Amino acid sequence: MIFDAITDFAALLPRGRAVMGLDPGTKTIGVAVSDRLLSVATPLETVKRVKFTTDAARLAEIATHREIGAMIIGLPTNMDGSEGPRAQSVRAFARNLAQSAAFKEMPIGFWDERLSTVAAERALLEADTSRKRRAALIDAVAAGYILQGALDRLRHLRANDHDR
Repeated sequence: MIFDAITDFAALLPRGRAVMGLDPGTKTIGVAVSDRLLSVATPLETVKRVKFTTDAARLAEIATHREIGAMIIGLPTNMDGSEGPRAQSVRAFARNLAQSAAFKEMPIGFWDERLSTVAAERALLEADTSRKRRAALIDAVAAGYILQGALDRLRHLRANDHDR
């Protein structure tokens, strides 16, 4: 179940389950997870891409171990809001995940990832992280930024629902 609109995604979020955030690149996939209250995103790991079935199996292991109920995937939109080849590749990745047994029933949403890697790099530089360590962490930290953005939006949507 793939959703472009965060409102549709929010409607199917299972209660009491964490959300996994992904920053899929050509060589790695940054992974972050939320707490069960959906308030804080924590960078978890960087998965080295091998082939889709191997990558999906690792993501399924994480999802099972962390009791993940939904997934947010960073969509690399161009600065003008259009979608290029990278965005189409991420959409294809999401479609393949949604068809795999481990993620068939899981809500999958997209979040605009513009500048998430820039923000992650800046945060790691401010933390005085070495170049080698930054390279190892950057994708997971970017996934954390992507997931945190979605969590903040979900919190705003829930607050508005309570006001009605």
